[in-house]
Amino acid sequence: MTNLIKNTVFFPQELVSLINGYTIEPVKIGASGASVYILPAAAKPNLYLKIALKETKVTFHPEVERLRWLKGRLSVPEVIFYRQDEAGEYLLLSEIAGKMSCDPAFEAEPFQVVKALAAGLKMLHSLEIKDCLFDARLKTTLEAARQRMKAGLVDETDFDEKRQGRTAAGLYAELIKTRPARENFVFTHGDYCLPNIILNPAGGKVSGFVDPGRCGVADRYQDLALAARSLAYNWGEKFVPALFKEYGLKEQEIDRGKIEFYQLLDEFF
Repeated sequence: MTNLIKNTVFFPQELVSLINGYTIEPVKIGASGASVYILPAAAKPNLYLKIALKETKVTFHPEVERLRWLKGRLSVPEVIFYRQDEAGEYLLLSEIAGKMSCDPAFEAEPFQVVKALAAGLKMLHSLEIKDCLFDARLKTTLEAARQRMKAGLVDETDFDEKRQGRTAAGLYAELIKTRPARENFVFTHGDYCLPNIILNPAGGKVSGFVDPGRCGVADRYQDLALAARSLAYNWGEKFVPALFKEYGLKEQEIDRGKIEFYQLLDEFF
């Protein structure tokens, strides 16, 4: 652990003042291309700092917009500082108290995690969407996927195991071919994976949500598909049926085609 200020010669002065006295620890979970750090300090709440150098082509602007809109609607981090300059972008956030739902602290009660994940989905999907500013419908996300592919931003080496060896162009063609005929719109997180859902270790209930940079109005399977994949990866495939049951879907009601489609779509982001 090192003092953060010693390594901040290129930071905006306002940010340096805000993090004075904090130390830095890298957060290794996640693959956004940005650098993420947890900042602890004596007798102060932890902070989180995200840094995206210009060459990474990562922007925090969508996340900042969504966090500000979600304030008062859901438990999400507060934006303490956000700045873009010639070097890149800097985002300083408050911490949501608790632990990621993939944390080993919950391994003795995995079904409690399943219940919490389902409750979190219901919480998100019950938000009113008529005044939502963010469009994540397929018309929008498919075009975003195409643009990312065109710009060479899709990492073909990071595809899920069953898609290893395939090309982004091939996957995009499959997306177009298998696009669902109908969408059931709700407010979605957009990246409903276990590291992004924070639970209270004492009761195992949802404390809040992080990384909502892709949230918006979309089909509920945008979240259900990624939740199922992440749950299987972190706790085991055997827990996935319980997730759908706790969410309120009967076995015969589950749309397997949409699950496959939205997991495929996620390869582009």
